[in-house]
Amino acid sequence: MLAFRLAAWQQFESMPWPTSTDEDWRRTRLTGFNLTKFKPFAVSSGRKSKAELAGLIQDELAEMDSSASMVFEDGSLRFSQANVDLGQSGIIFTDLESAVREHPELVQQYFMTQAVKPGHNKFTALHAALWDSGALIYVPANVRATLPLQIILNQMSAGVGGYHHTLLVAERGAEITVVDDLLGAQDGLQASVVELIIGDSAVVRYMNLQDFDHTAWNFLTGRAVMGRDADLRWIQVSWGSKLTKAYLDVELAGQGGHAELLGIYFPIGNQHIDHQTLQIHRAPHCFSDLLFNGALKDKAQSVYMGIIQVLKGAQKTDAYQRNGNLILDPTARADSIPGLEIQADDVRCTHGATAAQVEEEYVFYLMARGLSRAQAEHMIVQGFFQAVIDRVPVESVQHKLERVIERKIGG
Repeated sequence: MLAFRLAAWQQFESMPWPTSTDEDWRRTRLTGFNLTKFKPFAVSSGRKSKAELAGLIQDELAEMDSSASMVFEDGSLRFSQANVDLGQSGIIFTDLESAVREHPELVQQYFMTQAVKPGHNKFTALHAALWDSGALIYVPANVRATLPLQIILNQMSAGVGGYHHTLLVAERGAEITVVDDLLGAQDGLQASVVELIIGDSAVVRYMNLQDFDHTAWNFLTGRAVMGRDADLRWIQVSWGSKLTKAYLDVELAGQGGHAELLGIYFPIGNQHIDHQTLQIHRAPHCFSDLLFNGALKDKAQSVYMGIIQVLKGAQKTDAYQRNGNLILDPTARADSIPGLEIQADDVRCTHGATAAQVEEEYVFYLMARGLSRAQAEHMIVQGFFQAVIDRVPVESVQHKLERVIERKIGG
């Protein structure tokens, strides 16, 4: 691992920083970003009991009915609990630091070798060199976990850099649900990586719930690699941060794969949220569906850039991509650039993007039935997000998203 880190650091130093001439970064600027301001975590302060965790974290743990939970604070594992005996089924759910010592063969085989590689971009190289907290989830063939696994990252110290990693490996016929909850990072940096490696006929439900402080810089690179007849539903939620740049890729490498990539974002104030997605169809008879809905208030900005890529031989592909934006203030801005790259001739691929304000006709209709203007607009915004929320597979997460939307609407 030391050799891996050193090689990644050399790669990081050799790569240029993104500029406004790069197509990926044309609409997202790193003005004011200085990596030297963020000190990486180095020393663990030890484990905590549940009573010693922050009240918000205790509430998060209590709200979700999970198989097991892990809480990371300031780059290290602080708390873990298992509500069921995962070891009996062969499921491995452990922090990445322990996995390097106890399961080196799995780490060597899967850690940044198949899904996200260090050279993917400047921030993945930095992450590979400096990763600190993280989880390894390994699900053996034909094993199914009925309750979700919960991972909470609470970046408590201000002005530091964090590098959180989630590595999920689901073998043939496995089934698992994982929830990543990301909090804190005041005046800080988080450069995280998510790797989902999904075997043949495996079913994965993954939720990444980002609610960082509005002073944080957030860079995420996530990629799922799917086998034959694999089934994925990925929920990406972006509430917080000063600036977010997220790369989200789904690669359907085996015939008959089924992938859903669903997103919610709601920037307010001066927040800037940028998602870039890639649906890669390598094999025939695969289906992918993308739906990203966002609302914007004040002077917030959002960027969505998505590509459906159908490679030669991926015949009978069925792929859909839609991005919807609800502009709640005339000073907010949403850029949406959907796209297709098709190299096969027997496919069905559609894409679309919308940006609109709240229709006065809808507001009038609701006010005519006794609601105030604020109540009417609230109901319209809630309904706009409901198309995504209804597809979230964990009920407690649905309720949490609804509460955050209410908080955002209320300012």
